[in-house]
Amino acid sequence: MDAELRADTSPIRDPRYAPRRLEVVERPGGELILTNTTPYSDRFLTVTAPLAHWAGAIPDRVWLAQRSGDGWRTLTYREAWQRIRALAAGLRDLGVVGERPLLILARNGIDHALIAYAAMSQGLPVAPVSPQYGLAGANLARLTHACEVLNPAAVFTDDAAAFAAGLGADCLAGLPVIAATNPRPGDAPLESLYRAGSADPIATPDQHAKYLLTSGSTGLPKAVICTHRNMSLNAAQIAACFDDPEPLVMVHSAPWSHSLGANSILNYGAWRGGTLYIDEGQPTGARFGETIRNLRDVAPTYQNMVPAAWMLFADALETDDELARNFFSRVRLLQYGGAALGQATADRIQAVAVRTVGERISFGSGYGATETGPTACNVHWPNLRMGMIGLPIPGTSVRLVPEAGKLDFRVKGPQVTEGYLGQPERSAASFDEEGFYRLGDAARFVEPGEPLAGMIFDGRLSENFKLASGTFVGVGELRIGAIGAIGDAVTDAVVCGEGQEALGLLLYPSPKHDRAAIEAAVRAGLAAFNARAKGSGGRIARALVLPDGPDAAAGEITDKGYIAQSLARTRRAAAIERLFADPPPPDVMVF
Repeated sequence: MDAELRADTSPIRDPRYAPRRLEVVERPGGELILTNTTPYSDRFLTVTAPLAHWAGAIPDRVWLAQRSGDGWRTLTYREAWQRIRALAAGLRDLGVVGERPLLILARNGIDHALIAYAAMSQGLPVAPVSPQYGLAGANLARLTHACEVLNPAAVFTDDAAAFAAGLGADCLAGLPVIAATNPRPGDAPLESLYRAGSADPIATPDQHAKYLLTSGSTGLPKAVICTHRNMSLNAAQIAACFDDPEPLVMVHSAPWSHSLGANSILNYGAWRGGTLYIDEGQPTGARFGETIRNLRDVAPTYQNMVPAAWMLFADALETDDELARNFFSRVRLLQYGGAALGQATADRIQAVAVRTVGERISFGSGYGATETGPTACNVHWPNLRMGMIGLPIPGTSVRLVPEAGKLDFRVKGPQVTEGYLGQPERSAASFDEEGFYRLGDAARFVEPGEPLAGMIFDGRLSENFKLASGTFVGVGELRIGAIGAIGDAVTDAVVCGEGQEALGLLLYPSPKHDRAAIEAAVRAGLAAFNARAKGSGGRIARALVLPDGPDAAAGEITDKGYIAQSLARTRRAAAIERLFADPPPPDVMVF
């Protein structure tokens, strides 16, 4: 049988979704309210309640595993609950109690998880910040701003030597420091906290459990309040999308300083009684080998990665049969987040799945923000189409309000934050008159007039702009289309042209290709893209391939793997000036 035909017609492995439910209310003027009426569980209302439950029900199942040489350091649910209660007593013994948070300056790891859940069990909020804030070469102004917002009571680090730069910042002077490894004189070694005995959890559902900083893509980061109830019910809502009694097995690298890694993976995995293998790889050419190593070892049942990682993984799957056999042996669901994944990349992965196991794997995505738990919508039905944001998850309502030719997307549900720490006016302004949180994004339906078919992201309203002609530019959709047309010669793009006569792109080069091949791919891809474009707001007039990739330390690319467009345009002001110079410099491509 023809391989291409088989890839199009092979069955889809059952992702074990529950039935899809949607209630639609139409209002005057084209406004819509979409509500998922599926019931969800409220049996766990604090983030430590699932851990206590599974410690009794499945004590020997592994909750977390972390690389240790060629093997894994593992932690069962019984061991985790014992250590969390011991660390909780240790924190109380140190006097680290109250409403001011424990600042976590650490990478993902078992010790990071244990201290975080120990603190939260006592009603002490945790505030994990990006490791980029404190590692060597960090811009300490970002850590200083975080401390101004958070006002921490103490600091935890997984390695005081690795984070010496951040720990030495003026904003942390005088704060108690708990260090898992390489403690400095005066630091409290994490091991010493285990000697204080044991403390039962005392946190209540409506207490603050965690503060997560926003990405800062539209201004200085804000601290989003996550209560125990918010986090617990968002996990329950996601679980209600499935009819799947088997435990999750995940391999994941998203940092716990962001809501995807912290809540949708770590906390959701604990709610389900699943096992999380902590992946120290990153979606870059230099660091993705660690992810591949882990996925050769571990066969996940659910795999979530950012699009940049899926692009690298597609290359690996196509050339490594052993990796493909292990990966596709039991995975039931593939998922991406943070940005859109190109259809061509997903199709390549499906082709390998068909060749390896004779089935296609449902490939979904989710949508939301730090303020929405993070999950507000997801694709919870068998799906092979990329670019979807899905439909509201159980217990969630979405308000779609016509605005400037688009549908402004707003959310209400038990997972939505009460607001921002210390900013009551800004918190109040984030909600509309009916209590829906305003994300600043737009959505549209996959099939007009058929809401049950799902929605597509229709651009971030705060990142969009107008050309000098007044033509509105939808940055998100244009960026996705242009990158898809160019292919893997570039890793991402910054859309430019505010106040200009025409659109331009700054393109980040792929390290896999030489300059000549990249420029050839850009010329061919954008020529094809422009041939399909409609109007000046959709046609690329100029492009410039940047000399290097995005600067993660400066926040140009977030920990979640997407480009902060507004910040990138500010940082690359000189390149933008060059992009639109008249006459254009030799390295600027004109279309």
